[in-house]
Amino acid sequence: MKTRKEQFPFGIPGVDLKTIEREVPVTEPPAWPINDKLTHVGKSVKRIDAILKVTGEAKYASDISLPGLLQGSILHSPLPAAVIKKIDTNKAENYPGVYGVHVMQDLHGGSASGGDAGETRYPEIKFAGQPIAAVAAIDQQTADKAVKLIRVTYQEKPFVVNLERAMQPDAPTVFKKPVDQEGTDASEGPAKGLKLEGNVRGPSTKSFLGGPRGDIEKGFAEANIIVEGEFRTQVQTHSTLETHGCVVDWKPDLLTIYASTQSTKSVKKEFATIFDLPESKVRVLCKFMGGGFGAKYGAGNFGALAAHLSKKTGRPVKLFLDRKAEHLCVGNRPNSIQTLKIGATKEGKLTAIKQESHGTAGVGLGAGVGRVAQALYPCPNFLTEQYDVFTNAGPGAAWRAPGNAQGAFAVEQVIDEIAEKLNMDPLAYRDIIDDSKVRKAERTLASEKFKWNERKPKNSSEGVVKKGVGVAQSTWPRIIDLDSTAEVRLLKDGTVEIRSGVQDIGTGTRTILAQVVAEEIGIAPEKVGVHIGDTYFPNGPASGGSRVSGSITPAARNAAFKAKKELISQVADRWKVDADTLEMKNGTIQAKDGSGEKITFEKALKKMRTAQISVTASRADDYGGFKVGKSISHSDLGSVQMAEVSVNTETGVVKVARVVAVHSCGRPINPLQIQSQVNGGVIQGVSYALYENREMDEATGKMINANLDQYKIAFAMEVPEIEVYNIEEYSARSSTDAYGIAEPANIATAAAIANAVYNATGVRIRELPITPDRVLNALNKV
Repeated sequence: MKTRKEQFPFGIPGVDLKTIEREVPVTEPPAWPINDKLTHVGKSVKRIDAILKVTGEAKYASDISLPGLLQGSILHSPLPAAVIKKIDTNKAENYPGVYGVHVMQDLHGGSASGGDAGETRYPEIKFAGQPIAAVAAIDQQTADKAVKLIRVTYQEKPFVVNLERAMQPDAPTVFKKPVDQEGTDASEGPAKGLKLEGNVRGPSTKSFLGGPRGDIEKGFAEANIIVEGEFRTQVQTHSTLETHGCVVDWKPDLLTIYASTQSTKSVKKEFATIFDLPESKVRVLCKFMGGGFGAKYGAGNFGALAAHLSKKTGRPVKLFLDRKAEHLCVGNRPNSIQTLKIGATKEGKLTAIKQESHGTAGVGLGAGVGRVAQALYPCPNFLTEQYDVFTNAGPGAAWRAPGNAQGAFAVEQVIDEIAEKLNMDPLAYRDIIDDSKVRKAERTLASEKFKWNERKPKNSSEGVVKKGVGVAQSTWPRIIDLDSTAEVRLLKDGTVEIRSGVQDIGTGTRTILAQVVAEEIGIAPEKVGVHIGDTYFPNGPASGGSRVSGSITPAARNAAFKAKKELISQVADRWKVDADTLEMKNGTIQAKDGSGEKITFEKALKKMRTAQISVTASRADDYGGFKVGKSISHSDLGSVQMAEVSVNTETGVVKVARVVAVHSCGRPINPLQIQSQVNGGVIQGVSYALYENREMDEATGKMINANLDQYKIAFAMEVPEIEVYNIEEYSARSSTDAYGIAEPANIATAAAIANAVYNATGVRIRELPITPDRVLNALNKV
């Protein structure tokens, strides 16, 4: 590949900004300057789909209506563990208005599909809520009635839904044989081949950042201070606005799926695999989507059922889960019991970090506590042992920074405890042990905006209601998907379009693509037509792991650059000049020295030789290489969050009054959208810290708060004042230098609140959610 040397901005404006030379492919555009010298990128451009959304014109998968559309309904298991001996569908099949019934022969996703050979031809029941069969009928009411007519004969089995009970040697076993779990389009999945003893699988001792390092015992021997504690976090369900579901239209020559998904290409791949079809015979569309938070990848059991029913009936089938099913069977954030031990010298230098965790993702895997202990603070001696524990509960799924919110809850509290033993301010202590220059800048800004210097000693408020403040930090890798391609089209009628299979899960992907293309070509963002969420377009990245901006915006800019060059080349041919002497500036193509002819962009389009210029470009390797493999960039995404709380020491009620969140995501493309994402992450963090908790009945094995009128979640009255600030940071790794923001927005919040509660009361709460009874227990008032 031919390359050239290019000078890029590097560092943090106002702190250490300089230039750095990178070797870049000759086909890629020149370096952009920092944002304040750009026109559209880095500006708070209004969402280009805002009007469509607020007027209801935006069509989500659940809005799709096709000729002959049938409605689907799923029969879920009422039992947590059983063998299905017989299924009688006769009454359902003969119910008026029913067009088809399908009984599941295989489960898709999670670990439920692997491990044990069933004792009958039906999948063994391993959790209450497991899908068994589905009905397609003329309308939803008929489908819901008919599905209740399916008669299932069960042989009940013993079950376990409690994490600690499941770890006991005499607990009922969920899987008899070792199991693995396939990854998603956003992850390779949990470590494979780990041993299974009873319900305990593991340990996993490494991540893509490596495994154990140093000598853990030697590290603790060198420590002057050792802090050790046990921390517990709960199961949190996703509760997206739009539930899981899809519309499937099976035709002999094409299987079309209208999906609510975080990855159109993963849905295409899984449907092709399940039904043994060429991927070219599967089309997936996701024009608008009502949230996913990590749980919406692949076909899902509901998708497979809808496809079977569509194939059987010859009609399109819509199948969306109701709120109860959404809580039971399509994902949740696993819980955890962690022991964390950290040693430090009297100067504060960390000498050893030892972490052990057990968590349950029900019948799924992935209940670890992430990489915060491994990656946030340098420490020469590190050991982690993370175990999955199977229970008879619905499978967990990725949940906005999988494992890391749980891990940060423990790590950031222990760091505060060490600071206290050193008689140091916790923020100042982090200045000593954190070598990230970006988080250093974030701490400085957060301290100024929050007025951290007004922080009072612990438990110093007068009266019943005590106030306190706390801080916590996050880290998240810069994940890149090289299978990210954009097509830019310049049309003779004056239209400029970008097309990609990437979907917008509500974060504003359409708008940032329009901004990037507009910046490169020199037109207004509203002049760019953005067509995404269709696998007929080139593959885009999954919307997960904060990878979209870093993966697709360089491809978009590169495609726009190539299209612009082709247009300039055509103009140069007509003018009989060298194309390298021309440029497009302020919407006009002209000589770089300002001499000679000029032509506006619109007129140049009308004079094209062909009806269109169509150019595709894919995400190139990072300039200067990756940190890990071909998917992890150097540096990280990080944040510093500070929380102010009040604690009523008579009722135990905790209120979060204010959160200051300072983040970084490389070059910000749209600050307003970044603010929106961080607001969402913080609100979810508050809800995780204080309210949300899946309650399982150990007598019946059922979730007892499986609906939004029973499952506590933060409402408007519980949302604090949130201030969001963003640190621009340039690392010169791609043509846009942009990265995502979603994951780190949620990692630190609960930990910051926990530290604030300690500052308010002088007692440390090591278990989430921080409910009134736990606060009162800690205060010895019950």
